[in-house]
Parts: sequence; structure tokens; C-alpha cells
Amino acid sequence: MNTATAYKIESHRRLCLIKDYKEVNHWIGTLELAVNEFQHFSLIEKQLIKNIETSNTMLTLRRKFTLNMASFCKYEQEIKTEIEYGKTEYNDSRAKVYEIKRLQFVQLIRELHDFRIKFYTLLERYKR
Repeated sequence: MNTATAYKIESHRRLCLIKDYKEVNHWIGTLELAVNEFQHFSLIEKQLIKNIETSNTMLTLRRKFTLNMASFCKYEQEIKTEIEYGKTEYNDSRAKVYEIKRLQFVQLIRELHDFRIKFYTLLERYKR
């Protein structure tokens, strides 16, 4: 009975870690797309809008996204190492770390959304 319980605990731990790994991988992909989107926004800004404040905001957000992407890559690597070699249980402290990272990602997406709205509002001024 003890072996079956230990196996269930280990299976659950691995399942939770794999779920976290896939989520973080998704976050990294989303941030990569956002950084690429900023390149396109930058071209539009340089050719049409020509506003230094908008340009600086884009650079700031792009840097922020890149730094957070690096942080998520490091976290992804930690999870991968834990899946392969670790024996630490999946407890509240690990779940809290994941939740902090998730909230960090959600905040970045909100900032991207807010920037898009401001950028598109600037574009509304221009007509054919």
C-alpha cells in the first residue's frame, strides 16, 4: 500500500510540473510574438506617427518583455530539471512561485493590450 501511495504522489508531482512546464512554454511563445509585434509597431511609428514618446514607450515595453522572457526561460529550465532529476514534492511554496510568475505574465499581457489601444488610437488620426 505504501508503494502505491508513493507512486500516486510522484505521478501527481510530475503531472503538475509538466502542466507548469507547458504553461511557461506557452508564455514564452506569447512574449516572443509580442516582441515581434513591437518591431512592426516600430516601423509604423517611424513612417507614420513619428512620436518620440510612443517610440520610447515601445522600447521600454520591448525591453521589459525581453527581460521577462529570459526570466520565464530560466523558470522553465528549473521546472525541466525538477521533472527529470528532482524529488521535491509539489507543495504550496512551489504553487505560489508558479502563481507569482503567472500573475507577472498576465500583467505583461495587460500592458501589451493597453499599449495596443493607445497605438491604435494614434493611428485613428490618419485617414486615406
